Amino acid sequence: MTEENFEVKLPLFKGPFDLLLFFIERDELDIYDIPISRITSDFLNYLHHLETLNVEFASEFILVAATLMRIKSKMLLPRPQLDEQGNEIDPREELIKHLLEYKKYKSVIDSFQKMEENELQKEKRGNILRELKSLAASVNVEAELQDVDLYKLMQVVEKVMKRYEAEKNRPVHQVVQYPYTVEGQKEYILNELTRKRTLSFTEMVELNPTRVALIFNFLAILEMLALGRLNIQVGEGYNNFWITLQEAVEAAPEA
Repeated sequence: MTEENFEVKLPLFKGPFDLLLFFIERDELDIYDIPISRITSDFLNYLHHLETLNVEFASEFILVAATLMRIKSKMLLPRPQLDEQGNEIDPREELIKHLLEYKKYKSVIDSFQKMEENELQKEKRGNILRELKSLAASVNVEAELQDVDLYKLMQVVEKVMKRYEAEKNRPVHQVVQYPYTVEGQKEYILNELTRKRTLSFTEMVELNPTRVALIFNFLAILEMLALGRLNIQVGEGYNNFWITLQEAVEAAPEA
């Protein structure tokens, strides 16, 4: 059994207005008096046909379909809309205006395309000496130096110096890896408490007077407080506190 390949060809429309104009020209309808029910039905049938073939269509087609159905529903209403002068408003007026404008621009597209093709087939008239120099420069290396003068050399030197200054003054970003870790600072604080029994926050700042060390020390203290390995005592004010080992506090509660 051989597989048969079926090929489906559909007319391509560049936009929803192109499709509407196709229906109007096909059925020889009056663009100023469009039978909205008939053209809406044709438009929706075309979209449903694309859906059955799993063909994706742009959101503009959906918008125009919704506009056609809205116009159709307005024309079915028994009460027509009136403007400020009391005249009846035709719901198709805005659609007709857009169709006429689209048809006007579409009518000149073919003319512009033919003009573009004719211009592309023409050869531009240029400067013969300039063309000969460009051809000679492409095949002869020495031709690059035939128009060099002192002024051009000075311009080249100036550009090179400016580029050199820009490269020399370019900011350099240096990444420094600090020798601190939370585990390392926990061990450091425990060693200090084993030696001194009590350690104040100001002493830790004096031992490592850097902002990064201060942050790591503070994180290490918070973690050991959460684990119950330290005890903290707040002094007067808000700028200092003392830490001690939890074992030392339990051994000497009276102190």
